[in-house]
Amino acid sequence: MAVFEYKCDACGKVFDEYVRRSDDEVLCPVCGKKARKNLSGKMWTATGRTCGNCTGDCKTCGGCH
Repeated sequence: MAVFEYKCDACGKVFDEYVRRSDDEVLCPVCGKKARKNLSGKMWTATGRTCGNCTGDCKTCGGCH
């Protein structure tokens, strides 16, 4: 699992969310609309370490180191 920063285009809420896969659909906790990854923010692994040079596409990633 990884933590990504998301942004809701409908209401502008920025929030962090744990996801199992990079393509999991994430809904905004405020308005319930679909949110998108905010790749300008930092990304963290479930262990609390930051990911180096993360593209946000876990399918092509060699893992967070």
